[in-house]
Amino acid sequence: MTTITRVDVHDVRFPTAAAGDGSDAINRGDYSATYVELQTDGPFKGAGFTFTNGRGNELACAAVRALAHHLEGRTLEELAADRLAFHRSLIADVQLRWLGPEKGVLHMATGALVNAVWDLWAKQAGQPLWRFLAEMPTSSLVAAVDFHHINDALTPSEAASILDKGRIGLSDRLALLESDGFPSYTTSVGWLGYPDEKVRALTREAYAAGWRAVKMKVGGDIEDDVRRAGIIRSEIGPDALLMMDANQVWDVDEAINNMGRLKDADPYWIEEPTHPDDILGHARIQRAVAPVRVATGEVAANRVIFKQLLQADAIRVMQVDACRVAGVGEVLAELLLAAKFGVPVCPHAGGVGLCELVQHIAVFDYLRVGTSLDGRMVEYVDHLHEHFEDPVRTRGGRYLLPAAPGYSSDIKPASVAEFSFPDGPAWR
Repeated sequence: MTTITRVDVHDVRFPTAAAGDGSDAINRGDYSATYVELQTDGPFKGAGFTFTNGRGNELACAAVRALAHHLEGRTLEELAADRLAFHRSLIADVQLRWLGPEKGVLHMATGALVNAVWDLWAKQAGQPLWRFLAEMPTSSLVAAVDFHHINDALTPSEAASILDKGRIGLSDRLALLESDGFPSYTTSVGWLGYPDEKVRALTREAYAAGWRAVKMKVGGDIEDDVRRAGIIRSEIGPDALLMMDANQVWDVDEAINNMGRLKDADPYWIEEPTHPDDILGHARIQRAVAPVRVATGEVAANRVIFKQLLQADAIRVMQVDACRVAGVGEVLAELLLAAKFGVPVCPHAGGVGLCELVQHIAVFDYLRVGTSLDGRMVEYVDHLHEHFEDPVRTRGGRYLLPAAPGYSSDIKPASVAEFSFPDGPAWR
């Protein structure tokens, strides 16, 4: 038996704003992580986090501390015996649920804690999380999913059928990933705060390094967006994919009109074209801009929002985020919903450690749920990987399979010390 003896929370912030890294139409903060370490009386500790942006990190840290009592003193075996009850103990805290429910800072803090527990379970099993999930019995995976409020779109029996079907050909799919890696695209070329010369140089470097799918930020002045899109398209040629991301800044009509201006650059998708909760707005945009795909999900609050996006035929690409929702169990629900509706999942990454996490999600999705690489890509951003014990590895524009046990979520102690706010040396 392994007992969680203490929950440690660290406010870790990296000064990214000054260089323009991560800049888009609405965000200019310092990439941050509410970093959770689960101390145990066993040989392993669990690591989890949620990605935030600057001052908001202190709110997420406070939320983790408010929820920590649900884990302290409990055993990993007890939590594993009823994963759904453990999940619900956090999302349905009788004194905190009112602040959501199941959305916002509280939900993100729940994700940090839940991810840390799954990291511990995988470490105990001696497996990377993607393999731990892929080899789990169908019944165990279904039992970890909260179908409450989504069973009108996906039933437990439908989920079991999807996962059972995913066993067929699994070894062949795994062999393909071991040989070739997982398809990816890079966002590092097109941050909104970069000058044109830097955009051109970074795009040229990315293409030379093997990337055949790149993403740019839009949502500034439309003339600037059109010009920058032309620069990137001229560097990658007509056959590579160019995605665009408006980070929620447009109104619905504005999104439709601006995509009309940008169509000459042949965008593959437009990401977050309007407010993330506007299901019907996304549906209208998708009808208007097709065959360009509408993609969203990085700030979708929970599985219920994803259910509605899919039911409304509002998206052609679903972008699960490992930290926005309440951890691995809720991500499983979202992957299964996407498979039921036939929509490819291209996880959102970047930030602090999101690439490290979502590689596991994408690999598991391919092996047991979606079972296809058609239209599947994982986002890659070349920032901050050096701070992780098990950083992502890429080759020729593709992710290589993580091999270390756990969720690749451990931040190096030296980095935690250096960038802890406000007392770390980086902030003095």
